[in-house]
Amino acid sequence: MSMNANRVALVTGGSRGIGAAIVRRLAAEGTEVAFTFSERADAADRVESEVREAGGRAKAYRADAGDAAAIQDVVGKVAADFGRLDILVANAGIMLAGPPESVTVDAFDRLIAVNVRGVFFAATAAAQAMAEGGRIVAIGSCLAERSAGPGTTAYTLTKAALVGMTRGLAHDFAPRGITVNLVHPGPIDTDMNPANSDHANEQRAKVALRRYGSADEVASAVAYLTSPAARFVTGAALAVDGGFAA
Repeated sequence: MSMNANRVALVTGGSRGIGAAIVRRLAAEGTEVAFTFSERADAADRVESEVREAGGRAKAYRADAGDAAAIQDVVGKVAADFGRLDILVANAGIMLAGPPESVTVDAFDRLIAVNVRGVFFAATAAAQAMAEGGRIVAIGSCLAERSAGPGTTAYTLTKAALVGMTRGLAHDFAPRGITVNLVHPGPIDTDMNPANSDHANEQRAKVALRRYGSADEVASAVAYLTSPAARFVTGAALAVDGGFAA
């Protein structure tokens, strides 16, 4: 039996890409998984069906990751519906690229709302719902450790903010044995950054292993950090980037 069995997890942004891979991986280990989505109910239904057909349990909740009140509400609903909450994976995020002078105030505020504020309030709400020994993992980006070039400043600063947030919350929640960690994916083959895009070869050239990673490889790192095996790991940033930041 997996070390993650008989536990309850909430994954934000779990209907596709890395989030869906995390939902499937945790469910395969015996974890009951709740996950949020903001659009594409069909994708959320598909993930639910995949988990159910594999013998697991998953339930989707519609919520805007940039709406702090909505995320806090979902945390409460999950704890009530499942009877407990042991794991939070704050995966939901959005990308914004382009020259910094082209970034509008509204676009910047939306980026902060989803990538930073939503993570903070999801983590604080989840910690209040967790018993001793809970696990919180946020999904950052390899760009927080190494700038790949122009055009990603606004996005990068939001992912860099998660580094400080992770370290601070690790101290705040340590008295209850709740660990807080961060995973920095590198170029990962998803619909948001496909390995066959026009810019894929440029990204591969910056990766030591010279390939894209898979969403399942990121999910493996999350499965470790959310398990009892990682009980002495907190405040850490784990790069799953093929050596991008090496």
